[in-house]
Parts: sequence; structure tokens; C-alpha cells
Amino acid sequence: MSDACCGPVAQDSRKIALQRRVRMLVAATITYNVVEAVIALAAGTVASSTALIGFGLDSVIEVASAAAVAWQFSGRDPEKRERTALKVIAVSFFALAAYVTVESGLSLLQGERASHSTVGIVLAAVSLLVMPGLSYAQRRAGRELGSASAVADSKQTLLCTYLSAVLLVGLAVNSLFGWWWADPLAALVIAVVAVREGREAWRGHHCC
Repeated sequence: MSDACCGPVAQDSRKIALQRRVRMLVAATITYNVVEAVIALAAGTVASSTALIGFGLDSVIEVASAAAVAWQFSGRDPEKRERTALKVIAVSFFALAAYVTVESGLSLLQGERASHSTVGIVLAAVSLLVMPGLSYAQRRAGRELGSASAVADSKQTLLCTYLSAVLLVGLAVNSLFGWWWADPLAALVIAVVAVREGREAWRGHHCC
């Protein structure tokens, strides 16, 4: 971690408090995403929804990203583990982008039509409400602490917000109008964003 990161260097007591806050936020993120993944994968299987299954797998990837940050801040000197944590987060972004791209492409080529899923719509709506708050809190703590990995993980959580919106619109539009192609097209945009965020995390440019 370099001195060029955002904000002044926190005093020891403040730094300890911020590290504790990051650990709590990461734990909350992991817990929520595990529940989200189970529900999304189950509902996606029932509805034969590629979007829902992809959303569930995204939650699994987010757990991996958050776990990397949890591992970093579980050590006595989190700064020494930051580079490794950033690499794990970057790979998580790339994996998400690859999966979304492949699944969206297949959905468009094959014209896959998912069944209506009330559970999926409710899950996407709840995530759309929960994830922005978690992302903001973690990004704020990460910036004050000067932790690029915490900020990068907060952007992974924020990306889940975008995916939640895409999923919600896709499921709703498919149910109401039968526009099955709306979801995979929007998901491809998310994949582009994920690649960009992954590159920044790999280079360690997420502090600000």
C-alpha cells in the first residue's frame, strides 16, 4: 500500500477500528451472498433461467472476493497481504466477466426463454436495496484506511447491484412482454464493466 492512497494515514487506534469495521462488513457480505447464491441457483434451476443461475454464480464469486479481503485483514499486518488479495479480487472479476459473456452469448444464439420466477424477482429487488449500502460502507472504510483491496471488494459488491438491476429488469420484462433478449444484452454490458474493474484491481488502482 502506497502513501498515494486516498486520505491521510489513520492513527493506530482509528486504523484498528477501521480494520474491525472492514472485517464486519466483509462478514456481512459473505453471509448475504451465500444465502443469495443458494436461493438464486435453486430458483434459476426451477425456472430454467440462465440469468438467475448466473446471478447465483456471481454471488459465489463475490464470496471468494470478500473471503480474500477477510483473509487479508485476519493477519497481524494486513498491508503485507494486500497485493495477493487484489490479485484474487481481479481474477474474480475476470471469472465473472467470462461466465456472463459466455452465458449471455449462448442465450442470444439459442433464444433461451426462461419461465416466470417470482422468487427471482423478489431476490433481485432485495439485493438492489441491500448491496449499495454494503458497498458504500466498505468503500468508505477502505478509502479512509487506505486499503486498495477493501475498495476493490466494495466495487465487486457494487457490481452485484448492477447485476441485480439487470436481473430484475430482465425477469420482469420477460414475464410481462416476453422480451427474452433484454437480459443477455444488458448482462454483456456488465461483463465489460467487470473486465475494467478487474484490470484496475490487478494493477492496484482501486484505492481512490
